[in-house]
Amino acid sequence: MQQILHRLSTQDLSFPPIEQALSEPNGLLAVGGDLSAKRIISAYRNGIFPWFSEGDPILWWSPDPRAILTLQDLRINRSLKKFLNKSPYHITLNHAFDDVIALCADAPFRKEDTWIVPSMMLAYQQLHRQGVAHSIEVWMNDQLVGGLYGIAIGGFFSGESMFYRAENASKVALIALRNHLLAQNIQFIDCQIQNPFLESMGAKEVSRETFSRLQLNAITTPIKDNCWQPQTLKLDN
Repeated sequence: MQQILHRLSTQDLSFPPIEQALSEPNGLLAVGGDLSAKRIISAYRNGIFPWFSEGDPILWWSPDPRAILTLQDLRINRSLKKFLNKSPYHITLNHAFDDVIALCADAPFRKEDTWIVPSMMLAYQQLHRQGVAHSIEVWMNDQLVGGLYGIAIGGFFSGESMFYRAENASKVALIALRNHLLAQNIQFIDCQIQNPFLESMGAKEVSRETFSRLQLNAITTPIKDNCWQPQTLKLDN
């Protein structure tokens, strides 16, 4: 069956059904539109996310399979457990979103071009100010050495990117987020696309159909009113 790449209008916030995404490249659903807060929120509600490089048009994706991390399955190996017992880090939530996204865009370990282009950065900063995008910060001696950010809608959290500038700092951010989400009865993180780091931490791939079912349940999961208020996070439950 012939597959069609949908072109979005700036006048219409709707997306085509995710089942119509291309198989090659895997999950590419649509091109165009804009990065308004309403459109991005609509995208995430429907299992879609923007991902493109500098100079490209806006591209919207819904891959099959989809990478998720079931929070109970997060892997903490022996050496990491040992590190956590004497961790020098202080972890916060939503204390330095702008710094986290800027450092994610400029992460020194990233080999490919960043997709966190200026227009994306501005869009997610706006989402943060609307209480939709959130960051975890890892500090050592008042220096930001690691962190991650993502989008939260109800009990659904979609991770976007992370960075580290000190040993295990991104892993610490992920563990702190896991503990925080479990306290809200949230069961998984959307990781979007599998990579070796995520796989090493316990992420797995599920079908688009399975992901959609899990996401629908997560979005309707109630969370506490203070869930995303700036606060200090702990590494243990």
